Amino acid sequence: MENKLRCSWCEKDDLYRNYHDEEWGKPIYDNKLLFEFLILETFQAGLSWYTVLSKRENFRNAFSDFDYKEVAKYSEDKIQELLQNAGIIRNQLKIRGAVANAIAFMEVQKEFGSFSNYIWKFTDGKPIDNNPKTLSEVPASTPLSDTISKDLKKRGFKFVGTTVVYAHMQATGMVNDHIESCWTRK
Repeated sequence: MENKLRCSWCEKDDLYRNYHDEEWGKPIYDNKLLFEFLILETFQAGLSWYTVLSKRENFRNAFSDFDYKEVAKYSEDKIQELLQNAGIIRNQLKIRGAVANAIAFMEVQKEFGSFSNYIWKFTDGKPIDNNPKTLSEVPASTPLSDTISKDLKKRGFKFVGTTVVYAHMQATGMVNDHIESCWTRK
């Protein structure tokens, strides 16, 4: 990979660099992708993002290609099967949370027409550019992620604390936290 100046957090390996260069911070309005990142971020709670990212394809296979309509219908047998799947993070509460989140996701769609309409209303439909000069200026959460977290919880979502929500906002481009010198800002 050519030598580009990036946000320092992604320099571990090509998996991380590619994720940074091709996905992180790019606005996502597609409901299926928003659900995918919601599931991945909720499994990341308490773990490193790298751990989840390295298991992404396993999650995709285990969770019906992130089809929220399918995940919402998961039976107890399917949950038990997922608990035996060594390719994913086998946390019972997070697996059950993914099913609950799929159900809540569809309820939000009924109310707002799409999850995208709902989540992007918090930023008036456009990304917030924080334009940090250094990684130390990038917060773990903000008053806005606090607000979104509270609203998601009120709607029945699980594992959506303010830090998870802020990570979701970064991943889906609701906020742009690429540092000032990062090539992706060009």
